[in-house]
Amino acid sequence: MDGEVLVEPEAVYVTVSLRDARKVEALLTARGVDYTVQAEEVGRTFLFGTPRHGAVFYASAAQAAYCREVLAQGGFRHGRIPRQT
Repeated sequence: MDGEVLVEPEAVYVTVSLRDARKVEALLTARGVDYTVQAEEVGRTFLFGTPRHGAVFYASAAQAAYCREVLAQGGFRHGRIPRQT
């Protein structure tokens, strides 16, 4: 999305791999999903405890379920974030 703000953004996917982030971007764009991506701390490394960052994908609440389905169909199951209740 070009500077637009998502209505009720919901985290739907996280990856620490730039390669996967680019594939997810391509898939969501091709399927018409409005999304945004933010670099965020997603944990800490085991050995040194330093912050580990990743790409977190957000979709509007209205498209979040569809987005998760698109990701699953595209083979992106590991980093999907379930709906928060």
